[in-house]
Parts: sequence; C-alpha cells; structure tokens
Amino acid sequence: MSIKFRLTLMNFLQFFIWGSYLTSLGGYLYSNLHFEGEQIGLVYTTLGIASLFMPTLTGIIADRWVNSERVLGACHILGAISLYAASTITDPNTFFWVMLLVSMFYMPTIALNNTVSYNILVKNGSDIQKDFPNIRVWGTIGFICAMWFVDLNHWTIDATQLVVASISALALGIYAFTMPPCPPLYHNDSKGLISTLGLDAFVLLKRKKMVIFFLFAMLLGAALQVTNQWGVPFIDHFKYIDEFKDTLGVKFPNILVSISQISETVFILTIPFFLKRFGIKKVMIISIVAWIIRFGLFAIGDPGSGLYLLILSMIVYGMAFDFFNISGSLFVENEADESIRASAQGLFMLLTNGVGAMIGSYGSGWVVQRYTENNLTDWSTVWTIFAAYALILAVVFPFVFKYKHDPKAVENIAH
Repeated sequence: MSIKFRLTLMNFLQFFIWGSYLTSLGGYLYSNLHFEGEQIGLVYTTLGIASLFMPTLTGIIADRWVNSERVLGACHILGAISLYAASTITDPNTFFWVMLLVSMFYMPTIALNNTVSYNILVKNGSDIQKDFPNIRVWGTIGFICAMWFVDLNHWTIDATQLVVASISALALGIYAFTMPPCPPLYHNDSKGLISTLGLDAFVLLKRKKMVIFFLFAMLLGAALQVTNQWGVPFIDHFKYIDEFKDTLGVKFPNILVSISQISETVFILTIPFFLKRFGIKKVMIISIVAWIIRFGLFAIGDPGSGLYLLILSMIVYGMAFDFFNISGSLFVENEADESIRASAQGLFMLLTNGVGAMIGSYGSGWVVQRYTENNLTDWSTVWTIFAAYALILAVVFPFVFKYKHDPKAVENIAH
C-alpha cells in the first residue's frame, strides 16, 4: 500500500468524522431533542471555544515531546469515546459539556492531520505543494460521503449520526498509530513564551489595516457558522407543511446541504483567476455579497417550487466560503513578516474559527429563539436578518479596508 494512498485514507476519515454530524447535529437537537435556539447555539460554540487553545496546546506537545501521529491517534480515540457518550445524552447542559470535550479532541486534529501528512510526504521525497492538495481534496470528499451516508440511512435527526462519527474516530485513532513515525522536531533555541505559544503575530494589530481585516475576518467567521448550524433544521421544518413533506429536499436535507461542500471544491479552483483579475479586496467583497445572496435565497426558497432557490444558495456558498478564507489567508501571508507567517495564519484561524464561530453560534441561536414560538420558527424572518447582517458588512467593508491591488504580489504568493 503506497504512502500517498495511506495519507489519502487518513484525510478521508479525518473529515468523514466531522461530516457525520457537523451540519446535521442542529437538526437532531432542534427536531428530536427540542433544544431551544440558544441551547443549540451554545453547543456549536464549543467549536470556537476549543479552537482558541487546543490546537496550540497539542501543537506544543507534538513539537516537543510526543510523535505527531500518536497525538493525532490519541485525540481521535478520546474523541470517539466522547462522541459515543454524547449520543446517549438528552439533557442540554450535560450535552454542552460533553460536546465541548468532543470539540477539544477533534479541533486540534485538523492541524495535526496536516502536520503528519507534511512530515511523511517530506520524508518520502514528495513535493508537498504538488502532492498534498490531491490528497487533501479527499478530506472534502470524505465530508460529503459522510453527509450522504447519514442522510440515506435517515439518521440526519437521529443520535445515530454521533455513533457513526464515534466509530469513524475510533478507526482513525487506531489507524493513526500505524502511520510512519513523526517525531518532535523542537530544538531548544531559547524562544520566549510568546513565540512558543505562537502569539508573535499579535504585533500585526499595531497596524490599522490589519486590525480592520481581522475584525471582518471574525465577523465573517460568524456568518460561516450560521448555515452549518441552521441549514438542516431549516430544511427539516418543511416536513410539517403538507405541501412539502414528501419532497426530496425534506427527505434528504443533508444531501441537499452537501451541494455546498461540492460547490466549495469547484470554486476553490477559480480563485487564482479571480485574484489575478480583481485583486484580494474585490474578491473579499464578492465573498461578502455571496453571503447576502446565500441567506437571502434561504429566506425565499422552499423544497417545492422554490427548490432551485435552495440549490442556488448551496452553490453560492462555495464562493462565499472560499473567496474570503483563501484570499484572506493570502492577504495575511503577504502582509506578515516571514518570521511570523505561521503565527499570523494561526491568528487568522483563531479569529475566524474561534472567536467568530462563537459569535455566530450563540448570536444566531439567540435570533432563532427570538423568532420561535410553540416550536415553530419564522425562518423567513430569521434568514432575512442574517442577510441584513451580511449586507451591513458589504456596505462598510469597502470604505474602511484600504488595500491596493498588486497583481505580481498576488501571483507570487499564489504560486
């Protein structure tokens, strides 16, 4: 079995775990356990809370003391136990704490998966820039396959989705221990605590342009969490309406939502063209406008005659997600000094997947709860509010974020 195939399988399972429950958990909590909006929002904040500190802590452990593949395996095995425990719990408070454990064990594995892949590819004499994208794309495919697997078995609003994730995590945890060793590479170069914790990049906040950029990165990170959390509950609610209860979209909401991930894999291929033609700032603006369209189409779509509107919303998601995340990452790469680029990327992820995700999770839960009465949510109003939120960002961003397009700089970073 070739090492590239083994890494492909590892990446596939890495995101198969997440795809088993990330987009459908909200539907399970909303329709099956009847959690309130804020309670569901709190559950999803666990992703952001864990992202604030766990990747850094596990990264230090893997850099200094324990092989990366062993840390990866241990996190997944502990995550498997936590996921199975979550599948047995119905109390909102207990469920929150158990899902916090799940997130604490899963979120660091995203970076660890990359670390192990890079390490093994280098030892194998492979070109990381050429070979890793072809391996990593199977992670997205794994995420989509998990969504389809759960949906086709009608586990989208069932606790079984967590059992599927648990079994997958256990399998990957054991598998990770069989990977080629990736020993710690830390050398005692007398770095201070700030450097060790990867906090060097906070020096960027001395510059007004970077403060504005990171602020909007955080606010758009909140937008991303909204549809991860509420997409399936929104589509599932149509089953209570006679006109829509037998439509394919209602029967297979996770498959419908998976079009978003398929779109993501397509739009990422268009980024070099858009960056070269329009520049980073305009591509970011396109992303924000795409979020307005994404939420707006949800506000007026339905699984019947309006199914095409929901499908268009899923397609637009790829542009909304990729165009800011990728172009934003390139902007950070361009603006940060070479010595702190890794820390700068970590700060970007912390604000989008950490703080931003927490704001989006709890804030959207608050909105949904305010427009829910007798277990019925006014989804049209909810999505309109989210679209208005994105509209405000789209109006303000071009005026406060100053950046001049340099085609050569973008081309150099992109390659």
